[in-house]
Amino acid sequence: MNGEIEKKTILLVDDAPENIDLLSGILKADYRLKVALNGEKALKVAAKSSPDLILLDVLMPGMDGYEVCKNLKQNHTTANIPIIFVTGRDSDGGSSAEFGAVGTIKKPVDPEALKALIVSCI
Repeated sequence: MNGEIEKKTILLVDDAPENIDLLSGILKADYRLKVALNGEKALKVAAKSSPDLILLDVLMPGMDGYEVCKNLKQNHTTANIPIIFVTGRDSDGGSSAEFGAVGTIKKPVDPEALKALIVSCI
């Protein structure tokens, strides 16, 4: 990206630091990144920093990604932030649209597919 263009901000939410590291490695050159290692922290960071997009792990202990998404969509401050679910599940079962997410990316993450999906959302 050109240094004159302000980078968009993406909030990475995953309870596994190795997944955060993987996503960071793919995206850090083109985006500003914020990180949350659980659902509760994700809600706080999203409300405070208003990211342009959230990459949200589905399977997390405590508050899972679906619950985080539901909470984000019910809060007027975060309701319009696009959310992409990141999951190792074989089938999303239509849940991303049901919960208000704009899409789903499967683990292991294909870097080019992830970048294309992000560009289409922000």
